[in-house]
Amino acid sequence: MKQVIDSFLRHLATEKNFSANTIAAYSNDLLQMADFLQNKGAKEWSDVDLQLITSYFLELKQRGYALTTIARKTASARTLFKYLEKEGVIRNNITENIGTPRVKRSLPMPLPQNKVRELLKQPDKYPTPEAKRDKAMMELLCVSGMQVSELTSLNVDDLNLQGEPIVVTSSKDRNTSVSRNHVPALKSYLDDVRPQLVHHRDEKALFLNRLGQRLTRQGFWQIVKSYAREAKLDNQVTLRSLRHSFTAIPEGAAI
Repeated sequence: MKQVIDSFLRHLATEKNFSANTIAAYSNDLLQMADFLQNKGAKEWSDVDLQLITSYFLELKQRGYALTTIARKTASARTLFKYLEKEGVIRNNITENIGTPRVKRSLPMPLPQNKVRELLKQPDKYPTPEAKRDKAMMELLCVSGMQVSELTSLNVDDLNLQGEPIVVTSSKDRNTSVSRNHVPALKSYLDDVRPQLVHHRDEKALFLNRLGQRLTRQGFWQIVKSYAREAKLDNQVTLRSLRHSFTAIPEGAAI
């Protein structure tokens, strides 16, 4: 059984380009499961039935494993059994009938309003188009509550600037109303900065990098981390904490 796990891990490394850390996590999870199954009499993966695999996850729960850990081990098992079915090692993927523990995710603490203001001061130190773009993006993220992937996926046509408030339609077809008082840098970005960054007239992306292409989520996170270090908030700022900072800003107040 463990030889099959070795083949599966090589598959993840060579065919799926999984990282070394991810493969190590899969290895630990699956070897632990294999030890349990073999101790219960299974000699081959085809010997494992739904009752046996369920008893493994039940034992993890009885031994006090955290729900997050059990959820990860369940995901590892499902990926393995999907591979075994594809390779013809087993006929049916029994893990399709196993439920995944529901893990409650606690919401991050939003940044207090004074710290949001301190972070948003940082781009003002630089007279570059990119800094003005950064200010507009961070303002919009802080006051809209949208996900960062939604923010970076916005197109120009997703903004309705007519009237008050501004209406933003995200990639998830969710409309968000934003007060103009909260995003003063956005209009300046649209009028003066984006035209400097855009390279092609048919480019639809709202927020662009210096190559005139859509700014990625990863690129935006590197930008935020840099400003957080300058504001001495690097241990407090995450993209999720920024996203939830809108709860700390009084409605209608300027940030």
